[in-house]
Amino acid sequence: MALISLRIPDDVAARFSALALEEGGKSALLRRMIGEALEARPSTSAPLPIGKPQKITLRLRDSEMHQLAELARRRDMSRTGWIVALVRARLGAPIQLSPGEHEALRAIMRELNRIGANINQIALAANGGALYGAAVDADLSDIREVKAVVEKTLAELRRVFDDNAAYWEGR
Repeated sequence: MALISLRIPDDVAARFSALALEEGGKSALLRRMIGEALEARPSTSAPLPIGKPQKITLRLRDSEMHQLAELARRRDMSRTGWIVALVRARLGAPIQLSPGEHEALRAIMRELNRIGANINQIALAANGGALYGAAVDADLSDIREVKAVVEKTLAELRRVFDDNAAYWEGR
């Protein structure tokens, strides 16, 4: 059996260890994650871009140029950026983000990082109490509140990805 090792920051390792406790350990969680990543990868995914970008010239009628400009403007993109995103989406590249979508995803990631830090603090406090034989008195209302925020944030993340996919697939 092959061995994979990597170096990660101590705080990330601690958070991963806390998460892995519920999943049967770090190795079990990593094996499951790797398996899911391999199964989820679409067979039609675009290869990694290699080489120097090359120029393509298109000739469009005035009416098409106006339509293209409007479509790009609605996504806060340049005409060239919109065309490149469309081609990459059709070639099987993952998502193509407009600047607005990119900022929405950054905000979601910031919120998830804050939540992860809070959960890590809860886990450390619970583990610390267990080490010293103290009963852990969890305030379930705080945990429910965190759960609600996580569910809301994940719903927003799904919406951004679904909207993006629908747009580039022409739905």
